[in-house]
Amino acid sequence: MGRHTTEFQRRWHDRRPDVELHLIRHNTPTGGLAEGLCDLAVVRTAIDTRRYAHALVGQERRCVALASDDPWARRRSVRLEEIRERTLVVDRRTGTTTLDLWPEGFRPAVENTQDIDDWLAAIATGRCVGVTPQATATQYRRDGITYRPLRDADPVPVHFIWRRHDPHPATHAAVALLSDLYREDA
Repeated sequence: MGRHTTEFQRRWHDRRPDVELHLIRHNTPTGGLAEGLCDLAVVRTAIDTRRYAHALVGQERRCVALASDDPWARRRSVRLEEIRERTLVVDRRTGTTTLDLWPEGFRPAVENTQDIDDWLAAIATGRCVGVTPQATATQYRRDGITYRPLRDADPVPVHFIWRRHDPHPATHAAVALLSDLYREDA
């Protein structure tokens, strides 16, 4: 949940002490829901609406992840069109960035990874940059990695998803709480 994680946990405990909350991170497009590891998942990727019900809880600004010694790290922000001059690293499994952000013929070179740790390692080398939602900058602070706002890219929608035919009884309370947290930021 990015910067909302701690406040979500605190408010949940205060409002719903009868419902135990366990947060997990699972490197799949459904955040562990399809694997039966959780009852609800926060996702920023496409949703299989045949299997899962969902609610849009907020939107996050995109940012650029780059090596801390990259010349762009000294800047306040980066424009989307500038990324096409670089090699873009993409987490094909759970990442939110696709080449559809750029017009045909103006797309950057791409290097693919399979998880966030490999994605961050590629960026830290300085040979690649990444584009990611703001939550990544909060959840994955690393030595050697700097995040800068991406000025002109559409925000990333953030959804809660759950099994369509077997929702947890506290699903709607969780959706309302996270939606409130995103609204407070606006």
